[in-house]
Amino acid sequence: MSGMSSRPSSSPYILYVGTYEAGIYAFRYNGSGPSFEALGMVGELTNPSWVTTDRQHRCLYAASEIEGDEDGRVGAFQIDAKTGRLEPLNTVSSAGMAPCHLAVDKSSRFLAVANYTSGSVAGFRLERDGSIGVQTALVAAKGSSVNPERQTGPHAHQVVFSSDDRLIYVPDLGTDQVLIYDVAIDDCKLTAHDPPSIVETPGMGPRHIAFSPDTRFLYLLTELKSYVTVYERDEKTGSFRRIQEISSLPGEPSNRDGAAEILVHPGGKFVYASNRGPGTIAVYRRDAREGTLQLVQMAKVKGTYPRGVAFDPSGSFLVVGDQKENYFSAFQINAESGELRENGETHQVPSPVSFVFVPAQ
Repeated sequence: MSGMSSRPSSSPYILYVGTYEAGIYAFRYNGSGPSFEALGMVGELTNPSWVTTDRQHRCLYAASEIEGDEDGRVGAFQIDAKTGRLEPLNTVSSAGMAPCHLAVDKSSRFLAVANYTSGSVAGFRLERDGSIGVQTALVAAKGSSVNPERQTGPHAHQVVFSSDDRLIYVPDLGTDQVLIYDVAIDDCKLTAHDPPSIVETPGMGPRHIAFSPDTRFLYLLTELKSYVTVYERDEKTGSFRRIQEISSLPGEPSNRDGAAEILVHPGGKFVYASNRGPGTIAVYRRDAREGTLQLVQMAKVKGTYPRGVAFDPSGSFLVVGDQKENYFSAFQINAESGELRENGETHQVPSPVSFVFVPAQ
């Protein structure tokens, strides 16, 4: 097929799906097709919206967004790579309200959790068996910004470890910053970095970030105005310089537009951003030397609320979940242009939010 990626992975994987439901769902995945075999709910947890694993894929961790004024939870599960089942290890308080994202360092010793409503980041030591140990850190931004409905206080939206695990980056929707913390892996502690943040334009609402493969460039997706801001990192000072601002929507975005997820393709040539509301995926070509983006496609999805997106292990397909339509689909990625093409199949799962692939046995 001309221009299409011709080497999808034929190795079997388990695809885990975080949801706004009563648990985590799984599918057996084969990249030649691609094919998805539903395995049903494989682990119980209330609203496990964001899921991730350790580097060795031994354990899965999920943020439990409990509704109301009580603190959320974080669950740890042992992965059965043969059946896809998740064996509960333990569940702990997230030390804040509405945990929406979490990440594990490369050594599988430190778990960081972003609490959206509280605007805090909590740190936990991970035990040798993968269970969640004691809480070791709790940091939060201060302040607000110009949107009177969404920015009256800090709202941590994501936690991203740097490539060397020495820093954590936290896009904060409420304060229009990307906060930066120094990481002490041995102690599982977080302290303010110098400089302590990247300051975004007021009212943009930072949501998620993604780095280029060489880590020179940071791509920030803002939720309230639906833009991608490109920053270049100074390797000597660690500071960031804004070099581009480009819409993730055609025309002039408004506050009603809710950009959701941003990813840089593993090959580094393309960047993808999902847009809830219009139901589109913005596809950008990336200049590897300059870091700048050029829009090449505004791919329409079947539904209107594409939130979580993820590359399959080969980088040949983009999995796109529609939170309101209760399904996900796979788009084939054109290896030359980065453009997306949907095969027409949908796979039912309630309120999909996030995806993670794990090698199957």
